[in-house]
Amino acid sequence: MRSLYSSKIIPIFIILSCFFIQDLASQYSRGSYNFQDFQAKPYYYGITIGYNQSKYRLNHSKSFILNDSISIAEAQSGPGFSVAAIINLKIGRYFDFRVLPGFSISERTLRYKKPGLDEPFQSITIEPVIVDAPFLLRFKSDPYKDKRAFVVTGVKYSYDVQSNSRIRREFEDSVVKISPHDFQVELGAGVQFFLPYFILSPEIKFSQGIGNTLIYNNKLEASNVLEKVFTRILTFSLHFEG
Repeated sequence: MRSLYSSKIIPIFIILSCFFIQDLASQYSRGSYNFQDFQAKPYYYGITIGYNQSKYRLNHSKSFILNDSISIAEAQSGPGFSVAAIINLKIGRYFDFRVLPGFSISERTLRYKKPGLDEPFQSITIEPVIVDAPFLLRFKSDPYKDKRAFVVTGVKYSYDVQSNSRIRREFEDSVVKISPHDFQVELGAGVQFFLPYFILSPEIKFSQGIGNTLIYNNKLEASNVLEKVFTRILTFSLHFEG
């Protein structure tokens, strides 16, 4: 049911966004040069909404090869949404320093299978509620008819506030424990559309965890076959700035 929901919502979200962006681009394709007003500002603020697909990347331990109770351990992606504020500070003509504090919800699944052809997969779904603090550097091209391309990179610290809940703690104490702290590097690209009253910026961004989020416990069978767990997130965002 969750995969069906994910397969439907992603195309709908992207198609509606493309139609909206195409309509705005056609309205201003002849050039109204709204970017000049925004270019004069040393800083500005905004909000962003996004849809993401996230999963864990697993590194198996030596125990995985030697154990006889689990034959397959894999990760599966799930959908999520994010909302954040934007603080943008200009650094010269082509660079911006950006901070996007916000929160996101997501769904990440670990799947295990015992030896035997008839054995079913057992799924462990983790649904973190995350407070994010990305620090980014953005490089922008020269504007052309109120449009401009950009690339963005930086680092992000995330904290899973859901890990403090009693149900989550009891679940992890019996299956696998994931740290609430996570550090990621980010790389993305997008386009700015300069409208009369704000800047619309669709952006796609990839985030890769650089810190092991697995809290190892050799008493937990599902945890014993893993050595490291990293986070991977693909996010499509719409930024509204001005």
